[in-house]
Amino acid sequence: MTDARQGLSGLLDTEAIRKDFPLLDRTVHDGKKVVYLDSAATSQKPRQVLDALNTYYERHNANVHRGVYTIAEEATALYEGARDKVAAFINAPSRDEVIFTKNASESLNLVANMLGWADEPYRVDRDTEIVTTEMEHHSNIVPWQLLAQRTGAKLKWFGITDDGRLDLSNIDEIITEKTKIVSFTLVSNILGTVNPVEQIIRRAQQVGALVCIDASQAAPHMVLDVQALQADFVAFTGHKMVGPTGIGVLWGRQELLEDLPPFLGGGEMIETVSMHSSTYAPAPHKFEAGTPPIAQAVGLGAAVDYLTSIGMEKIHQHEKAITEYALKRLLEVPDLRIIGPTTAEDRGAAISFTLGDIHPHDVGQVLDEQGIAVRVGHHCARPVCLRYGIPATTRASFYLYSTPAEVDALVDGLEHVRNFFG
Repeated sequence: MTDARQGLSGLLDTEAIRKDFPLLDRTVHDGKKVVYLDSAATSQKPRQVLDALNTYYERHNANVHRGVYTIAEEATALYEGARDKVAAFINAPSRDEVIFTKNASESLNLVANMLGWADEPYRVDRDTEIVTTEMEHHSNIVPWQLLAQRTGAKLKWFGITDDGRLDLSNIDEIITEKTKIVSFTLVSNILGTVNPVEQIIRRAQQVGALVCIDASQAAPHMVLDVQALQADFVAFTGHKMVGPTGIGVLWGRQELLEDLPPFLGGGEMIETVSMHSSTYAPAPHKFEAGTPPIAQAVGLGAAVDYLTSIGMEKIHQHEKAITEYALKRLLEVPDLRIIGPTTAEDRGAAISFTLGDIHPHDVGQVLDEQGIAVRVGHHCARPVCLRYGIPATTRASFYLYSTPAEVDALVDGLEHVRNFFG
């Protein structure tokens, strides 16, 4: 065992953790054990989450908030209990600041639409500016493009340095007195970069701009404290943090949620309705029209319980060590170029790379034949690929169940790819 691998011992009991995840025992392609390195796209689910979903459907399945019978009240308690768990997980000042959506994309679209329909002082219009960055997931670019097109606002963005960091050298020119909203990722899903939140928020506050943070790649991997962040909105999704698909979260400051208009209309989000007008329920229900993702919220609550029982700081330290080991091993591979920071400092657990002139899709297919699951493509972050002049990347991403042996399998697999393509 190398010194780097030895340093991972004792951070987490990955052998015990892996037993909680049934899919990690799967084999593919004539008995090759799955090496799952695509947790940045979606994480695997532990039995505790799967059991919570099954128990809900088997024992408590009913619509929430509306029924007075026992099963409906149980379903409501489970759904609202999940909100309590999420609020505690992110250290929200109030449970009423936690809005359930179907994913982080919907959460970000919700913010964009609220600001497009808002009254002053929040309204985005032709005299205002929207700021984002070149390293965003499309979910944090396209909603702002749509808002700019509809309102006439100007869309501006921070560029990326050669080493995969945000270029904040012109921060005073990008964030100005005209800026209404600054929306950026806490951790890049393609580069792995952890962004300097304090510096960006400090400048936004100087000009009175709101701040929205995409924490989809942060919430699963590190302690997420919305009060410490001092942002106005924080979005993340359940399926990347050992929860089910179909459930996302938007946290917003309560005074903003009270002032801003709803995005979707329908049942549950109303207080009174006549044929002439409607009044709306208080947040969070004002933003949760129709039957919500009840089972998914219950599953997310179980996911929060699972992660909390292990400890987010322990998970973070484990991933930091795995990432450091992976960077060291990958940099030993001939012709491999890491796209993004090459050190573990201020970096998440997703590593994108190219391998000589071999197309990433070919790399991914050959690795799959060995049971190694990685992501290939532009990872819904095409502007990053354009910035570095590459068609796509191969991305390996790690989580609490990832092991040094899986990193070694990846490196061995890449050597097989190089030999395969001569």
